[in-house]
Amino acid sequence: METSLICLAVALVGGLLLTRLTKIIHLPAVTGYLVAGLLLGPYVLGALGISGLGFNTFEQTEGLSIITQTALGFIAFTIGNEFRLSQLRTFGTQAIVIGILQAVLTTVVVDVVLIVLHLLFPSMLSLPAAITLGAIASATAPAATLMVVRQYKADGPLTKLLLLVVAIDDAVGLLLFSASFGIANAIANGSVSVTGVVVEPILEIVLSLLLGGAMGWLLNWIEQFFHSRSKRMAVSVAFVLLTVGLSMLKFEVGGIHIGFSLLLVCMMTGTVFCNICSTSEELMDRVENWTVPVNILFFVISGAELDLNILSNPVTLLVGVVYILARSAGKYYGANVSCRMTKCAKPITDNLGITLLPQAGVALGMALTAATLPDGNVVRNVVLFAVLVYELVGPTLTKMSLIRVGEINPEGRTSARVHNQPKEHHHSLFHHPHSQKK
Repeated sequence: METSLICLAVALVGGLLLTRLTKIIHLPAVTGYLVAGLLLGPYVLGALGISGLGFNTFEQTEGLSIITQTALGFIAFTIGNEFRLSQLRTFGTQAIVIGILQAVLTTVVVDVVLIVLHLLFPSMLSLPAAITLGAIASATAPAATLMVVRQYKADGPLTKLLLLVVAIDDAVGLLLFSASFGIANAIANGSVSVTGVVVEPILEIVLSLLLGGAMGWLLNWIEQFFHSRSKRMAVSVAFVLLTVGLSMLKFEVGGIHIGFSLLLVCMMTGTVFCNICSTSEELMDRVENWTVPVNILFFVISGAELDLNILSNPVTLLVGVVYILARSAGKYYGANVSCRMTKCAKPITDNLGITLLPQAGVALGMALTAATLPDGNVVRNVVLFAVLVYELVGPTLTKMSLIRVGEINPEGRTSARVHNQPKEHHHSLFHHPHSQKK
């Protein structure tokens, strides 16, 4: 336990220190956290074998999954808060159409490109792996996007639409992956399971939304018994932890495997809560402040989990580069086409696709499921390589797009040290009564 605590402290401080460097070169803080994770991981400082200084093995990082899952729960809960009725009236139809269409178009583009690659080089990539990778390509990482939005306090039409689209994208990606994985399994094993392809994925989405809705209503009901801000925040945190735990339950009924999507459950909890609780905005602000260290650890651990061995495999690199180029084209043009169809403003049409490039946890989870395929190891390695590239580059591209449309204010203008000084002292520094005398 003492080693784990020291390791977490080093990860937290290391991540924060790296942001000083990324700030100088104008990169988002999330990039600093990921790089810190790589440096503390099993290939750099972790390789020294010094207990507490970095993560010595991948098993050690996997043992901290409780932190990463908790962080994902809070991130999803926060994104659910964007689904306020006022937002939905403005962007609801656009977000649904764009969220579905760009995900489907991305899958189609990647499928076509990788199937052509399979036909040209059958030994490099199997057909089931190509189809599975196409579906995984639809997934967008909500965590990196949200962290960039929070860091720079981005606000405006593109930011609001982006958060809604990212949330919808996860539900669509889950359906696309389940259907594609079922088809890939059928090709690999010669048998089709209608239950696995159709029934189970739809059931997972419906049950996740129902559980999330119930938890959001229950949270609002219990909040009413507490009046102090600190106690209400504690109740909110407890409920997110409870929701994350419940969403991990899996069981079988009549031969049908039943499970939940952590992201969908927590998003729905946040959505219902923010629409029925009159003080939800203030509570969400307080919860966000509480979760800052958890979110930093999430990205540092994610960086440490990236397997650099994949960079030595030429097949992974080649298929990975093709996958990245095809997915990037699919996301950009998919968003562009769907924005034109829904008559979005030109700045949104030109920039939304770029902000949808980050990919991480959801895609890795899908790749883990795909490991049962005969060519599952290739799928996993390609997704790992893509995540490495997208997580290091994606947040910066998101930042640049939001700057381009004027939804990020110039950073570094204020300091918390100065800002939090007593007003009298702050006033005397800048408005001395004698300073105006000639």
